[in-house]
Amino acid sequence: MATSFSNHLVSFCPRPSTSGRHPRTAPTSMEAPVCFQGNPSGWRRRHLPVLSSPSVARRSLKAAVKFSESDTKTIDGEEDNQVRENNFADNGEQKVSSTMKFLIQAYKKAVLSGDGKSVTDIEVAICGMGKERDELFNKVTEVTAEIASGKEKFLRVNADLENFRKRSEKDRLSFTSDIQRDLIESLLPIVDSFEQSRQQIKPETEKEKKLDTSYQGIYKQFVEILRSLRVAVIETVGKQFDPLMHEAIGRVESHKYKEGFIVEEVSRGFLLGDQILRPAKVKVSAGPADKNSPPEAEESTEQPPLAAGSDEGSVSSH
Repeated sequence: MATSFSNHLVSFCPRPSTSGRHPRTAPTSMEAPVCFQGNPSGWRRRHLPVLSSPSVARRSLKAAVKFSESDTKTIDGEEDNQVRENNFADNGEQKVSSTMKFLIQAYKKAVLSGDGKSVTDIEVAICGMGKERDELFNKVTEVTAEIASGKEKFLRVNADLENFRKRSEKDRLSFTSDIQRDLIESLLPIVDSFEQSRQQIKPETEKEKKLDTSYQGIYKQFVEILRSLRVAVIETVGKQFDPLMHEAIGRVESHKYKEGFIVEEVSRGFLLGDQILRPAKVKVSAGPADKNSPPEAEESTEQPPLAAGSDEGSVSSH
């Protein structure tokens, strides 16, 4: 580009006139565009020196190049956070366009005045501005890509964090439930001991009755605690055998219950909510020995003391 402009300069260099006319001279001054006038601290308000001679034109060109470099630093530094705005590129285009117009006008004046040094400097400045424009465009493209990549990473991390929070909450609830289950299972043998003692102890004297009343009061408090934890007794006698809740340890003949109904409870079973803590061990009816004789009853409402809901000292039955 510089070579083509230099050749153009040679073809337009003024020649000595043989006539009596004075050679045409260039205007003595040229004002900078409006965008360079005003406050010297701003890019758009910078006022460039008047080109009244080749030396002044060179100084003006150097000043314009210096101002261009200063503006690039401002964009890289103080105004870097404005790259994300959509109008940033448009403002940059306007600045570059205004500066380019001014340099073209200065170049025309230098060509007409025959100032080769100014022409060369302006050519270099124009090439430099084109390079800076490309660099700025590449930088904006890179920043835009980084913003898009950062947004994608943020969304991915946010989704991972939400999934982690849900897993943590689920694990916490599961851990709490497991601890509660283990604790209640460890207390079930105490319930069995209380029930066995309750059935075996037969108070006769007044003193024994008082001791039995105190004993039953303690057991009642213990049962209320189990109820508050949603512990319930699995119903057995008179109910149809359920392999999920009952464990059959034998089959006996019965004229009272149909075949498949529970005749006797050997060991009590418990539920924690809808989970089975311990299945009930039972004996199941095999029906009457004489198949022709019908059973006396299909089911019975008889339940052990702990399973009776009306009993104050027993766990509620399921």
